[in-house]
Amino acid sequence: MTRMAGQMTEDFELPPADPLPIGGTALQCRLGEAAIDLFYAHGALATTVREITAACGLTPGALYNHFASKDHLLYVLVRDIHLLVNEQMDEALAVAGPQPDSQLAAMVRFLVAHTAGYKKRSRMANREFTVLTGERRDEVRGLRRQIRDRFSGILLAGAEQGVFNLAGGNDASSATLASATISSMCVHISEWTLEHNPTDIADLQDRYVTMALRIAGFKS
Repeated sequence: MTRMAGQMTEDFELPPADPLPIGGTALQCRLGEAAIDLFYAHGALATTVREITAACGLTPGALYNHFASKDHLLYVLVRDIHLLVNEQMDEALAVAGPQPDSQLAAMVRFLVAHTAGYKKRSRMANREFTVLTGERRDEVRGLRRQIRDRFSGILLAGAEQGVFNLAGGNDASSATLASATISSMCVHISEWTLEHNPTDIADLQDRYVTMALRIAGFKS
């Protein structure tokens, strides 16, 4: 196992969450954070505008000064969470080095930290994007596809270099299947790491990297 793949993560510190929506005013971000809490707890469909604004000490009409509707606020939040994930994933890959196993480890470590560390945001975005419709839903699905495609590209490159041995064959379809499996297991951490069940993110990162490399058929 390479140094990055096998090295234990020490003194991991989760950075502060970026304000949402991206580039929003202080009031827009207050509404955004209140909405995330409520969408996480009750779901977007069951949450009212009055509940969101009341959480900020505002009247219901205040939301419409900043967002066209509750649905628009949901779309902006879900979109921006995915945009931040993609941007920060690029940054993680930029320092991972050229080796496919190191790149895979960097991707997994980042996703684990995001989904376990920002549980409300991650869980809300992964569940509530299905509420979106039309072009909004298509846009978010495209952003999610970019994440899977990064995994697929790394896995296929590793298979071609003889670093990985993918189940079913070292081809594009096998890379896609492995990509979906790895990304799904990372993303769904937020479904079971609840507030009353504290987890060690560094330990999760190490364990998930090990599992991802096994799925990839990493040849140590």
